[in-house]
Amino acid sequence: MKLKFLLFVFIHSLDVNAQTPLPLVPAPVSMTMGKGNFILSPQTTIVLEGSNLEKEASFLNNYLMQFYGYSLPVGTKKTNQQSIVLNYERLDQPLPGAYNLHINEKEVYIAGDNAAGVFYGIQTLIQLLPVNPANKQLQVPQLSIEDRPRFAYRGMHLDVARHFFSVKEVKKYIDYLALYKFNNFHWHLTEDQGWRIEIKKYPKLTEVGSCRAQTLSGRYGSDVYDGKKYCGFYTQEEIKEVVQYAADRHINVIPEIDIPGHSLAALSSYPFLGCTKGPYKVMETWGVSNEVLCAGNDSTYRFYEDVLDEIIQLFPSAYIHIGGDECPKERWKTCPVCQQKMKKESLPDEHALQSYFITRIEKYINSKGRKIIGWDEILEGGLAPNATVMSWRGEAGGIAAAKQNHYVIMTPENPLYINHQQSRNEDSVTQGGYNPIENVYQYNPVPSILTEKQAKYILGAQGNMWSEYISNTSKLEYMLFPRMAALAEVLWTPQEKRNWPGFEKRLPGILAQYRFRGLNYSTAFYDLQPAVIRSGDTGIAWKLESRLPDGKIIYVIDSTTNASFTYTQPIEIKQSGLWGAALTDSKNKIISKWTWQSFNLNLASGKKITLRVEPNKSYSAGGAFALVDGIQNNKGMLRSAQFLGFNGNDLEAVIDLGSNKTVDSIILHAFEQKGSWIYAPASVTFFTSIDGKEFNPLKEKPQRSGTKNLEYACRVNSQTRFIKVVAKNYGMIPPGEPGAGNKAWLFADEIEVK
Repeated sequence: MKLKFLLFVFIHSLDVNAQTPLPLVPAPVSMTMGKGNFILSPQTTIVLEGSNLEKEASFLNNYLMQFYGYSLPVGTKKTNQQSIVLNYERLDQPLPGAYNLHINEKEVYIAGDNAAGVFYGIQTLIQLLPVNPANKQLQVPQLSIEDRPRFAYRGMHLDVARHFFSVKEVKKYIDYLALYKFNNFHWHLTEDQGWRIEIKKYPKLTEVGSCRAQTLSGRYGSDVYDGKKYCGFYTQEEIKEVVQYAADRHINVIPEIDIPGHSLAALSSYPFLGCTKGPYKVMETWGVSNEVLCAGNDSTYRFYEDVLDEIIQLFPSAYIHIGGDECPKERWKTCPVCQQKMKKESLPDEHALQSYFITRIEKYINSKGRKIIGWDEILEGGLAPNATVMSWRGEAGGIAAAKQNHYVIMTPENPLYINHQQSRNEDSVTQGGYNPIENVYQYNPVPSILTEKQAKYILGAQGNMWSEYISNTSKLEYMLFPRMAALAEVLWTPQEKRNWPGFEKRLPGILAQYRFRGLNYSTAFYDLQPAVIRSGDTGIAWKLESRLPDGKIIYVIDSTTNASFTYTQPIEIKQSGLWGAALTDSKNKIISKWTWQSFNLNLASGKKITLRVEPNKSYSAGGAFALVDGIQNNKGMLRSAQFLGFNGNDLEAVIDLGSNKTVDSIILHAFEQKGSWIYAPASVTFFTSIDGKEFNPLKEKPQRSGTKNLEYACRVNSQTRFIKVVAKNYGMIPPGEPGAGNKAWLFADEIEVK
């Protein structure tokens, strides 16, 4: 870009002035502001009035050393110096982890009902410290806080099976959890794509199962691979190191060994575990495999009992997560061993066989003094007696489990999958779905349909971080922050105390803390909400909206311009080119990413268009106007919302040019991605008409070009007023192709008339 005048303004210049609310997350239950400040300096002492709080004092000192360059002396007696006192108090709260924080001119007093409470008070103090101070004199506002958690279970998940994260990176992730008072780390260690934990009795699990030959390099369904071997696993000593690191931060680590589905890495290592006995290979793409553990073979259970014996020795957690999700039953239906097991145990169907599998594993884990957690599919066929359900396919599974007096952890895909895109203008490849920060914040884990007694079975909630498209810490941080802050408040702050406008006002200070810590974070909240709308009868306009009512929007025309304009109303688009817009604050500093939109105007742009059959509601793109809005989608499924999608139906569109025009050519822009069940049209035909009643097909057959982004072009060289485009759907997907046996999707995004 040649917009040199814009180089000095960007998000890092966002100011946090004295009137900005304290950036505390989660918001405390009760806070009273005082007058003046406490001055923390190298002369300040940490006083341990409570016993066994040395680790908490050390944590505070490590933070001060890392970000301010000094640590504080630690003792057990107060001196004449200003001090930070750590102690215990009997706070009589229903859940452990409550604390009081009192700050006056001479002293910071932190008292918890246990060591975790003291630790949480320290985290609150850390959030009160100034970012980028002028010197080592750190001003902390005088105040009084009484605080306690809302839920017993406050969790975050990390999938290390699709993409592996080192011990150092996992520790950083645990530090993120600690910052926001999460107390459970769900560690997804096994998958179709990799087995990540050393099991000494079965060394092939890591010798074979920890590596895949290559990895899908694009969005699921792209069939483009990187050709690079991918490996990684944790030794048992490394596991112990991480578990202890988390415990020092009052975080419980819950391991997940996913069974009976999502087990290709294990099957590849030990083929006898499967119904067909192989051969198998570690999965190189994403999605669900039909290859699952043989539920009829007793050797499968003995194998996993051995695995669990070692898992239990490594993890002191009361819970072991056993997965149970997305287990296709195709192999079980044709496996004689599974069918014999069903007959022997009087199981009516394969769902009951899965329930038998889960229950048998649960009994073993219970015999070791532990309990299981499973995804909500474990409800199918009957819920294991003592299982806790993690409800991810919406809330229905959690509601059903709570009504059966089973404990529940809510983690519905929308809004608690933190790997979903957080901006309509997302440039990086994500799992899909749209999950902005306000959706996360507004979630309440307790469904209103539950009675007061049933609601007590909701232990809390968890954010899930699946790693198909997250391969490094920078991307991980970008997906986490600031949505993780929103979830922290959901899980800690009482429902009646939560306030989105209040959180919104704290957000600039929260982002300032991220910059101070050197974290990568998303500014998606400030992104503009663009839309292309009809202008009059024959034109188009670019409409821009901001989530901030007092924000000012500026825009530029073409990348070579050296001036910007203030947005006041939808912009009439009267020429092709690149348009850009951004949000500024009261000081005219840009606080959002630039939103760029390329317009390619032609005779059809903005004209009246009708469809014979409406598109599928999931891919409606605002209706037929999307085909004549001057926008061509060159980013495929990354901008899937721009497509009109027809599931099994044909596309038939009629465009009225308004009057007779000399037309040189017609082009239909379509899309193909077979892995996502999107197939090129079986045929495309163009028609012209003078009166809109009698249409004549063009004699010339449209020429197809492109691979995924398809163009069907045809010469016209005549006068016409009406254009008809008929694109025939591929129909039923044949055997051997992705989506076999299902109706194909037809995707189109623009019709050009030149």
